Amino acid sequence: MTTAQDLNVAQLLVECLENEGVEYIFGMPGEENLHIIDALRGSSIRFILVRSEQGASFMADIYGRLTGKAGVCLATLGPGAINLMLGVADAQLDSSPLVAITAQAGLNRVFKESHQVIDLVSLFRPITKWADTITVPEATPEMVRKAFKVAQSERPGATALMVPEDVEQSEASVLPLPLNRPRGKAPSPEQLDRAVEVLDSARDPVILAGHGASRDHTTEALIRFSEHLHIPVVTTFMGKGVFPDNHPNALGTIGFMRHDYTNFGFDRADVVIAVGYDLVEYPPERWNPHGDKQIINLSHTVAEVDAHYSLAVGVEGSITSSLDALAAVATPKTPDQTLKPLVCGLQQEEIEQGKADDSFPLKPQRIVMDIREAMGKSDIVLADTGAIKMWMARLYACYKPETCLISNGLATMAFSLPGALGAKLAHPKRKVLAAMGDGSFLMNSQELETAMREKIHFVVLVWVDEHYGLIKWKQELELGRPAFVEFTNPDFVKQAESYGAKGYRIDAAGELLPTLRQALEDDTVSIIACPVDYSENLKLTNKLGELTHPL
Repeated sequence: MTTAQDLNVAQLLVECLENEGVEYIFGMPGEENLHIIDALRGSSIRFILVRSEQGASFMADIYGRLTGKAGVCLATLGPGAINLMLGVADAQLDSSPLVAITAQAGLNRVFKESHQVIDLVSLFRPITKWADTITVPEATPEMVRKAFKVAQSERPGATALMVPEDVEQSEASVLPLPLNRPRGKAPSPEQLDRAVEVLDSARDPVILAGHGASRDHTTEALIRFSEHLHIPVVTTFMGKGVFPDNHPNALGTIGFMRHDYTNFGFDRADVVIAVGYDLVEYPPERWNPHGDKQIINLSHTVAEVDAHYSLAVGVEGSITSSLDALAAVATPKTPDQTLKPLVCGLQQEEIEQGKADDSFPLKPQRIVMDIREAMGKSDIVLADTGAIKMWMARLYACYKPETCLISNGLATMAFSLPGALGAKLAHPKRKVLAAMGDGSFLMNSQELETAMREKIHFVVLVWVDEHYGLIKWKQELELGRPAFVEFTNPDFVKQAESYGAKGYRIDAAGELLPTLRQALEDDTVSIIACPVDYSENLKLTNKLGELTHPL
C-alpha cells in the first residue's frame, strides 16, 4: 500500500476500494474522472469498460445482488452520472448493494451556473440510501467506508459518492479505514413468544418467503420450519428458489397481475408468516384484500406501514434464528391434503400442455420449459421485464436461491443483458442466460461488444414478436385494443455475428432445446432469436379470471 504522503484523492479512493475488497468496477472514463481512471491502471481492480453508463449500473446491480458485496459503477459528471441512475434505482428497490461513484465539477464552479454542472446529490438522494460529495480530501476514507457499510447493511441498497474534479487531484495524508461488518441481532424472546401464540392459534397458515429470506441464506432453516410445522410455502418473484419448487410443501410463486393458482393459498389463510418479505415485491393488498389476516413478520428490519399489512407480531433479527426458534416450540399443524394438489395440479396441467405443444411460433409455456430443461439447478437465468417476466416468474421452477433474477421493485426493461455480465463475473463457473423480449434487447444490445471484448460469455435468448408485449397485453385487457406497441427488428443473427458472437434463429419448436444446449456449451457469447406466440397472454388471463376458489 502506498504511504499516505504519496497519495492524491484519486489514488486514495482506489486504495479504499481495494481495501473494501472490490474486484470489478463497471464504468466509463470522462474528462473529470481522468485521475481515478489512471489510478485504476496499477490497481488490483479489473475495470470493465462499458458502452453505456446504464449498462454499467445494471452490471453492478446484479453483481451486488448475487455476491452480497456492493457492486461498483463509475461515471463522469452530468450526462454520465444521469445515465447511471436507472440501474442505481433498480438496485435500491430490489435491495442490491451498489456503490455509484461519479465525477463532479470542481468546487471552484459547482456553486454556480456552469458547464455540465447539476446538483447530483439532490438527484441521487431519492434513489439511494445515502449520497454525498467528497469536499475535504481527508474525508475520503470515511466516506468510502460509509458508502459500503450503508449499501451492504440490511436492508441493502444503493449509495452514491461524488468526487469533484479539483478534489480528485488534491493531496490527502490519510489511509483507508479498517473494515467492520455489522452483525445481525438475535430475535427478541418476547416477540418470539407472541409469534408462537399466533402460530398455535392458526387454522390455515401459509408462509410467504421474499427476497430477504434469500439474502439471509435461510433456505435450510425455512425447509426445517415448513417440514416440522407442515406449513405450505409461497415465494415472491424475488424470492424464487429460496424454497425449492420440487419440495412437497412448495405452492409456487405469487406476483402475477391477476389472481393466479398460488393465490388460493392466501384466499383461505388466516395467518401469513412473512419471511424476509418486502412490500415492494408484491403489494399486500393483492393477497390480503380485506386486511383480515394475522401477519407474523420475520425480518432484519422493522416492517413498512401499510393498511393491508397490519402485524400481529413483528420479529426483528436473524431470520434463520427466528425460524429455528419458532420451530422448536410451536405446535405442528395437521398436514393439508387438499391445497397442494389443487394449486400444483392446475400449474402442472399448464406445464404439461406447454411441453407437448410443437406449434410455431412457440408458445411461451414451451419456451419456459425448454429453458428449464437446458439449465442446471445452479445456473442463472435473468428474466427481463415484459410479458416474458410473467411467464418465467410463474412457470420457471427454481431449486436454489438467486437462480432466476427479475427486476421487480422498479421493473425496468433491458437490465438482463448487462446484468448477465455481472452474473457471470459473480459466478464464472455457472451457465448464464438472459431471457429478453425483442423490445428490451435493443435497448442495451451494445453491451454485446463489452462481453466479447472482455471474454465474458453467456447466452441471450430473444423472444421475438415485434411488439411491446406486456403493454399490448394490458391494453387488450383494459381497453380491448392495442395502440402504438408494434415495431420492426434487425436481423438478430447478423447483429450477433457483427460483434463476433454466434447467432441462431429458431424455425421450428423442436429446434429450441438443442440450440439452447449448444449455445450454453459454446465458449463465446450467443444470441438466439426465437419467435413467440403471445396470443397465449389473453388466453391465460381469461382462464384465470374464470377460476373460483373451490375450497
